[in-house]
Amino acid sequence: MGIGVQEMIWIFLILVLLFGAKKLPELAQGLGKGIREFKKATKEIEEESPKIEKEGSADKSNKSSD
Repeated sequence: MGIGVQEMIWIFLILVLLFGAKKLPELAQGLGKGIREFKKATKEIEEESPKIEKEGSADKSNKSSD
């Protein structure tokens, strides 16, 4: 139940009517930058998550041994 070709065409036509053909490249560029930044932040969080988990488990083991 994803978006089909016909729905994509309707969305594109509505965007052209709302923003005009000259603004669409700027909007697409901004959207692309936003998606890249979101993916970058997600990747950074995923890379930091194991480090935080290891630190948290080390802290718990230190507290339990005290």
